[in-house]
Amino acid sequence: MQLTQKRNFCIIAHVDHGKSTLADRLLQMTGLISERDMVNQVLDNMDLEREKGVTIKASAVRMEYQKDGSIYELNLIDTPGHVDFSYEVSRSLIACEGAVLVVDATQGIEAQTLANLYLALESDLVIIPVLNKIDLPSAHADEVAEDVGNLLGCDPDSIIRISAKTGINVQQVLDAIIERIPPPSGNEEDPLKALIFDSHYDSYKGVIAYVRIFSGKADMKGKFLLMSNKVNADPIEIGVFAPNMKPIDVLSAGDVGYIATGLKTVKECRVGDTLTDRNNPAEYSLPGYKHPKPMVFAGVYPVEGEDYDDLKDALAKLQLNDASFVYTPETSQALNFGFRCGFLGLFHMEIFQERLEREYDLDIVLTAPTVEYRVVLHNGEEILIDSPALLPDESTIEEIQEPWMNLAIFTPTEFYGAVMELVKRRLGIFITQEYPSPNRVQLNFELPLSEMIIDFFDELKSKTRGYASMDYSFKEYRASNLVKLEVLIGGEPVDALASIVHKDSAYHLGQRLVTKLKELIPRQLFDVAIQASADGRIISRANVKAVRKDVLAKCYGGDITRKKKLLEKQKKGKKRMKMVGNVEIPQEAFMAILKLEDE
Repeated sequence: MQLTQKRNFCIIAHVDHGKSTLADRLLQMTGLISERDMVNQVLDNMDLEREKGVTIKASAVRMEYQKDGSIYELNLIDTPGHVDFSYEVSRSLIACEGAVLVVDATQGIEAQTLANLYLALESDLVIIPVLNKIDLPSAHADEVAEDVGNLLGCDPDSIIRISAKTGINVQQVLDAIIERIPPPSGNEEDPLKALIFDSHYDSYKGVIAYVRIFSGKADMKGKFLLMSNKVNADPIEIGVFAPNMKPIDVLSAGDVGYIATGLKTVKECRVGDTLTDRNNPAEYSLPGYKHPKPMVFAGVYPVEGEDYDDLKDALAKLQLNDASFVYTPETSQALNFGFRCGFLGLFHMEIFQERLEREYDLDIVLTAPTVEYRVVLHNGEEILIDSPALLPDESTIEEIQEPWMNLAIFTPTEFYGAVMELVKRRLGIFITQEYPSPNRVQLNFELPLSEMIIDFFDELKSKTRGYASMDYSFKEYRASNLVKLEVLIGGEPVDALASIVHKDSAYHLGQRLVTKLKELIPRQLFDVAIQASADGRIISRANVKAVRKDVLAKCYGGDITRKKKLLEKQKKGKKRMKMVGNVEIPQEAFMAILKLEDE
């Protein structure tokens, strides 16, 4: 097919604005899926994606559509729908020439809508604005169209108004894609240059790379090379998504499809890398490739010790499909053997936890999430630590730096004060504000990531009655006044309960943590001291009183010395028991640090 007959586009939207539903309608209208095979959210393969209304894994599909007597080939690249996966979104956008911007007519513009729109504009994509859910009684289409028109500088009447669920006006979207989005450019005679915008692992064909060919062509005779790591790959199968994998002979410039590489791990075939021909390589790779870096770390431990090997196998299998997830073995005095895992963000962590529990039937304990700190020592050495237990001795530390984020919060103007108060309490710094529409404000802040990873999003939603949305990106490492907050139970430090906190809040956090642990730790046969220590001194203490047997019950009188003798005997027994006794720490205690309510 001629390049002029091809169109590559993606759909970008905020979570739950109808992106996957619109993709379903497009597949139906182009005859790619029959009524009998139709299910909701065809391109979302995971149950989790369907339940949460968020696309987690990018996918692609090739459709054919007839217009004015010509047949057009439409390649839809479905982008992930959460801020944690913004790098994957940016790679998917680069593989396209245009984007359909879907805005919910009941909710209006949200933070993720703006973030993805800016990414699309940076990639010079043609934007087709679409207003969805116009059939709902709560839709205020004219107001939202006005806002979108102001944002894009276009006529509000030119915005296509659809209902993806019922199919109203979806035909207009297909026509607009053909009329407004330019065909791809590229020369088949040039050296092969293919962008990998996603990949997944198949147990029979190895790593399957989802590619957009920018120049040259890929066929089964090709000998491929990945440009970032110089890994060689020979094709096992080449094909397109229609919507299931369909083998074809050749992918040429402008095409979107897949190449089964036979590689054993996704690490070797990363998102954003450039695939070329070994015998006739491209001079330089496509721009923008970077290594996705985990931002949030947590310990993952099996509830039952004998599940350790099963957990290890499950993590290895999950990593096959997700190169941004990292894990290393670690040991905790309290939780025994487990793994330190790194995630792109809290949502990424939540998805992993649910997949481990559902797909692998594992009972796991996750410790409180932490961020990666940069520690500068007196001798000038810099080390990165992702666990408070790894923090070096305080006397050797020059400064501790923590990651700061650029945070954009999008909210109705009535919640301006509530958002300001929340961010200020979390040590945020106000930068600027913008009004994309008369009754909505975008507030831009800088905020430490450590303050964001614990309940920040939940609190933001509750303070704004669910109307606010947010987007964030990494800014820089910044030196802060941080200390290690340790918890000692019975005089022994419990590494899994340690955390790195701001010095100003260490005292209050320590007090609240000790109070919470006193409620959670069951009474033993001896007194148990719970202490919080920071900056080399104990800042809070509570005692869990011993369970006592009434040894005086059999004394009905007589001399007081008889009672004293029995009590002294009991005291000696308790003392001996304390020397050999172990304190059982329940699992809830490890999540206590997460559940500390702001007072």
